[in-house]
Amino acid sequence: MTGLSWPLMKNNISRADLDSVIDYLKRNDPKLTAGRKVLKFEQTWSEWLGVKYSVYVNSGASANLITITALKEVMGGGEIIVSPLNWVSDIASIIQCGFKPVFADINLQTLGMDSDEIIKKITSKTKAVLLTHILGYNALNQNLLDELKFRDIPLIEDTCESHGATFKGSKLGNFGLMSNFSFYYAHHMTTIEGGMVSTNNINFYQILRMLRAHGMVRESTSQKLKQFYFQKYPDLNPDFIFAFPAYNFRPTEIGAIIGLSQIKNLDKDIVIRQKNLKTFLTNLDSDLYHTDFITEGSSNYAFTLILKKPNQLLCEKVMKTLRRRGVEFRRGTSGGGNQLRQPYLRKILGDKEYKKYPNVDHVHFYGMYIGNYPTLEEEKIYKLCKILNNLK
Repeated sequence: MTGLSWPLMKNNISRADLDSVIDYLKRNDPKLTAGRKVLKFEQTWSEWLGVKYSVYVNSGASANLITITALKEVMGGGEIIVSPLNWVSDIASIIQCGFKPVFADINLQTLGMDSDEIIKKITSKTKAVLLTHILGYNALNQNLLDELKFRDIPLIEDTCESHGATFKGSKLGNFGLMSNFSFYYAHHMTTIEGGMVSTNNINFYQILRMLRAHGMVRESTSQKLKQFYFQKYPDLNPDFIFAFPAYNFRPTEIGAIIGLSQIKNLDKDIVIRQKNLKTFLTNLDSDLYHTDFITEGSSNYAFTLILKKPNQLLCEKVMKTLRRRGVEFRRGTSGGGNQLRQPYLRKILGDKEYKKYPNVDHVHFYGMYIGNYPTLEEEKIYKLCKILNNLK
């Protein structure tokens, strides 16, 4: 049986990326911790995304955490609506910051939370909606945006897997109070590890900058804010005023240099990813697999392979075939499926909460994803679809 040799991700750090780092290291006494390159990367990213401010941190999970921490500092406690189909750090951040996570089931055409389900869960205690755009699909619609605006509830966008995806022509990450991105090794673009928080709100921008570096006031770019703290706390050294009990999430210049090199190819690579996804979904048997995803504006991170109906025998056949053909996959799609089945949430919500979210549970057992990247050969996509379609 011929193998397809199809990993989740091939090395997407180019020779040009490495050369840019080497050139920098050859300089006399180069600074390696966060400095001018980090600032330039933040500005470049903001321009690409279309926002005013961005704060570069050491991981996407750190981006999640300082975003929710900033929200807590400004808005206090309460509830945040979030999807059970998620990466652990989204939900963990909510819990760690003292919020109560409230869950909503997903729309199988986007894998993001269903907007009607979100609206049903809104109460007077709701402080935000954390909407994750799964695997490059857009989870937004106008009805949700209008409802959140009417109720004055902030939207937080987790766009870690969906760089460059759009809604009504604008990039995702532009619609929320804050948005998160990940530059993990396997994502659309990489800084090896790394993440970004983007916002148009100057107040949150200043808070995020301080939270990134121990809560130090000197990290703010606002002279007015600094003077406020200097005058209020004259007994403190101005270099060491800690406004918040925060973190050390500072990135490195090396990561920023790789990011500045990688972002040059991001738009081109997204077009290839979109084309690959269309080929994959068009050639899959729609009687066996979900193919009716809403792909307009998508920026696919990985191919979604989800059985149309619950069928354990077919699922086992699919996984066995993928393994034999050398096609790497992840069962349950993002984060391994239904987070409410995980030990950390069972301790909080019990052993039955997961049953309330049937669409998430379907993906948990009958969904998986496989790699999509710019160097993926189109012929492999056709071959795999043919193989999968014969597993009846």
